[in-house]
Amino acid sequence: MAERVAFLGLGVMGAPMAGHLAAAGLEVVVYNRTAEKARAWAAAHGGHAAPTPGEAADGATFVAACVLDDAALRAVTVGTGGAFEAMGPDAVFVDHSTVTAALARTLGKDARERGFAFLDAPVAGAVEGATKGALSAMVGGEADALEKARPFLSCYTRAVRLMGPVGHGQLAKMVSQIVQATTIEGLCEGLRFAHASGLNPERLMAALSSATARSWWQETRGRQMFANLDAGHHVEHGRQGLLLKDLAICLTEARRLGIGLPVTGVVSQLPGTG
Repeated sequence: MAERVAFLGLGVMGAPMAGHLAAAGLEVVVYNRTAEKARAWAAAHGGHAAPTPGEAADGATFVAACVLDDAALRAVTVGTGGAFEAMGPDAVFVDHSTVTAALARTLGKDARERGFAFLDAPVAGAVEGATKGALSAMVGGEADALEKARPFLSCYTRAVRLMGPVGHGQLAKMVSQIVQATTIEGLCEGLRFAHASGLNPERLMAALSSATARSWWQETRGRQMFANLDAGHHVEHGRQGLLLKDLAICLTEARRLGIGLPVTGVVSQLPGTG
């Protein structure tokens, strides 16, 4: 019998991640706040849809979550019918959401007291990485729990790095989002400048790809961003709200640490950021 695992949250990232688990031959039980989406996923991938996070997690060796924010993660873990109530002592909960480090530490403590392992493992790689099964995970937690989870994570990641204790995965993701947001805004401004100047987009992208301005965003999204300008649209690359949510987490953590993030603060206030 295939190993039973659970996946909570079937958004643009979670749905393909769970799909890779099913493709690897695992018995996947999914939960999504919108039940119709979970049933559609199960019909497409041969898995099962559960009506609550707890029912999805019951009997699962690994339970992964990829949900929107702190409130959503609390709901699927420790809320009524949450996964934590159903998880066994040998199970591992892996959180791929981008949330606060404080919540990760709280859930890690709760899981430890209940007798199972918790890893905060936010991912990078965007929708393209989730679709290809080539995400990068920054992990906080115990090394032995991560080693146990590596075969599970390998179904949809290409790089998994232990950053430190629980909470450090989220802190590392904050660094990634700070760098990413400022890179994206710089690319947006550069492309607006290029478009107004009449530069050829293909020649420009080729030049940037061999210059120090090269970035994942330029190579992956640059041509579409330039095409948006040609069509009279904003240069944004999409999914603006999620990045702004993440930057708010970064700025709150920076205030807690007593440091300033002036550029991040400016970028978070600009129209069209993300």
